[in-house]
Amino acid sequence: MQTEISILAAQLIFMQIVFQIAFLLLAAIGIYFFAKKTAEIKRNIFLGKDEQLNDQSGKRWRNLILLAFGQKKMFKNPLVAIMHLIIYVGFIIINIEVLEIVLDGLIGTHRLFLPYLGSYYTFLIDFFEILAFAVSIVCVIFLLRRNIVRIKRFISSDLNGWPRSDANYILFTEIILMGLFLSMNAADQVLQNMGAEHYHTTGTFIVSTHLTPLFSTLSVNGLIILERTAWWLHIIGIFAFLNYLPYSKHLHIILAFPNAYFTRLEVPGKIKNMPAIQNEVLYAMQPELAPVDAVPPASFGAKDVFDLSWKNLMEAYSCTECGRCSTACPANSTGKLLSPRKIMMSTRDRLEEVGININRNGNYKEDGKSLLHNYISTEELRACTTCNACVEACPVSISPLEIIIELRRSLIMEESNAPQEWNSTFSNIENNFAPWKFSPDDRDQWATEMQ
Repeated sequence: MQTEISILAAQLIFMQIVFQIAFLLLAAIGIYFFAKKTAEIKRNIFLGKDEQLNDQSGKRWRNLILLAFGQKKMFKNPLVAIMHLIIYVGFIIINIEVLEIVLDGLIGTHRLFLPYLGSYYTFLIDFFEILAFAVSIVCVIFLLRRNIVRIKRFISSDLNGWPRSDANYILFTEIILMGLFLSMNAADQVLQNMGAEHYHTTGTFIVSTHLTPLFSTLSVNGLIILERTAWWLHIIGIFAFLNYLPYSKHLHIILAFPNAYFTRLEVPGKIKNMPAIQNEVLYAMQPELAPVDAVPPASFGAKDVFDLSWKNLMEAYSCTECGRCSTACPANSTGKLLSPRKIMMSTRDRLEEVGININRNGNYKEDGKSLLHNYISTEELRACTTCNACVEACPVSISPLEIIIELRRSLIMEESNAPQEWNSTFSNIENNFAPWKFSPDDRDQWATEMQ
């Protein structure tokens, strides 16, 4: 009999070691691939031109707190903002429970924090469960908004294919993860009541206790299998979700914070001048100011992602694809081809393609493509009125307008590609210092005629 007990104990110890090794491998693989993809995204972002955005740190921290943490702009629609905040807070806070799960998996313990927190442990788990239940309800509502109610900005053609499926996958994944978390706790409580070994008394959990009747007819072994299966599927889902993020629009969960911190602090709608052009005009008017070794600019505006700033490229990865920018865009509202959301999505798609090119070749090899023309058309760029509505509407202050302006500068100044109406305006400004075809000497003629 003693020998049988010793063999059983040895088998349990062996199984525990196997589970710990399996968990360690799972964690190592998940973290490795996430770190690898994150490094690629960072490299891709810094393919852009350098831009200094580290001044006025006080204002920048304020933007980070209000825009990223506080989601200030979301509250233009309070109901949707509150639902989004529930998912956001749930994602952040429930990860504290994930920390315990990870440590349990590495150390081989069960509810590691329970002895240290005592009655506070039950309070925390109750709070997590309330959030998990609320997150599940909100995810269902968001699925209905997208697929049954079919809100206009969610059925736009620029979301056809993968982008529309991406949002649904994330919402379904959130519901499944929350369900596994609650099922794990419910099975745990039934095992506690049965006095099963290693299942310490925690008290009744506020949400999962309502699921316990579903499991009360199972045997101890069946409950252990159920609880462990839910535990493993939950943590596998967490690592899978972690590695899905860099390929999804939900990367904004991470990048919204640096994007808010490095947002531009100029007056909204201010368009950056081009120093090279200003200098060319200055030197034409005052040649004596031109340096002897002056070198003409290599190019104007942006034709490809390399010509944009790193901030523009980070914004492309930070885009939530919510469509608020396109809904606010007057050009889009009148049926024109322009969609500010599509501008950001196309920039990210081109940047990802460039990244794959670099991964394959060691450095970028010319592929005969560019952001301008291959991803974003002339018609889209010409439709923009530069009204800044897209920037104002964006919850994380992304600026599709900057990319549009830079591409349009390349289109006009590098390719001389502009409609005749624009060329007439440019010619009038050059010759008459105003958009109208009147000589400056005749500009006050109307006043003379009134005498």
